[in-house]
Amino acid sequence: MTVDVAVGDVVVAIDGGNSKTEVLVVSRDGVVLGKSRGPGASPQNVGVDGCVAALEELAEEALRSAGRAVAKPFAVHTSAYLAGLDFPREEEALHAALSARGWSDTLTVGNDTLALLRAGSEDGTGVAVVCGAGINGAGAGPDGRVYRFPALGKVSGDWGGGYRLGEEALWWAVRAEDGRGPGTALRHAVTRYFGAGTLLEVVQGLHFEEIPAASIHGLCPLLFEVAAAGDEVAQEVVARFVDEVSVMVAVILRDLELTTSAPEVVLGGGVLTGVGAPVIAEIERRCLKVAPKAVVRVVDVNPVVGAALSGLDTLGAPASAKAALKAATQRV
Repeated sequence: MTVDVAVGDVVVAIDGGNSKTEVLVVSRDGVVLGKSRGPGASPQNVGVDGCVAALEELAEEALRSAGRAVAKPFAVHTSAYLAGLDFPREEEALHAALSARGWSDTLTVGNDTLALLRAGSEDGTGVAVVCGAGINGAGAGPDGRVYRFPALGKVSGDWGGGYRLGEEALWWAVRAEDGRGPGTALRHAVTRYFGAGTLLEVVQGLHFEEIPAASIHGLCPLLFEVAAAGDEVAQEVVARFVDEVSVMVAVILRDLELTTSAPEVVLGGGVLTGVGAPVIAEIERRCLKVAPKAVVRVVDVNPVVGAALSGLDTLGAPASAKAALKAATQRV
């Protein structure tokens, strides 16, 4: 049965990361009508055409879950935030490709870090740092200015994504086994993680592609566990990660001239939502040195909610609708 909400009162919201994509169909009054989830669809990974095709399939799935007819236009507004939109030309290319599909009357396209910022803040201003497979930061000031990093990995000065942290854990573990580095509990923890007898076996398995390289990402939470247990080597890596996140926040706060106000600092992504209270507390302590009135928090809704909130902003929806949406989608 088709849900009785006019197309003119519907927003299609998209958050597309490197590993997963989420879509919500939301009404003007903040009710989630339908949703879908699929693999990552970043245009940097699958190309613009592949990205648009994947997003359209997920949008149609979300519409069907809402009991709506799958016919264009899907909605009055589409709000699409994706990883891999690091430069204006990338945003423009995806905007043109999505516009050509005729999903909605209006369309917003942006980097997924801005969706995280909108999800965790009151009005979409402040600073957000996301750390999943990679790491990125962005900020928006009340005057409309935006500050972003390219987030292309080592080539653009980045350090600290989940995969890189996993590599660090493996690097220190291997050096502990062969004698080039200090002793560390990472050695045995990483060996157990791979179910191997030695780390030399792991190195060979990765080299000959008998062990998938993607499994290195899984060492990231193990790194934080070993650090929390008191291992000095792991703690040094975590300290560098804390410093990296704090520096990103500080640079954005200073550029947007937010150091004397009370900016919201939003932390999100699989790594930052799972590191534990002591790590977040240290990040907060460092952020407050730069902006003493800042409010630092870990996001409590998925970034796709930020994309939906941005869409409701565009529609001029009342604050009650946005509050209802956040309340209905808050993580328990």
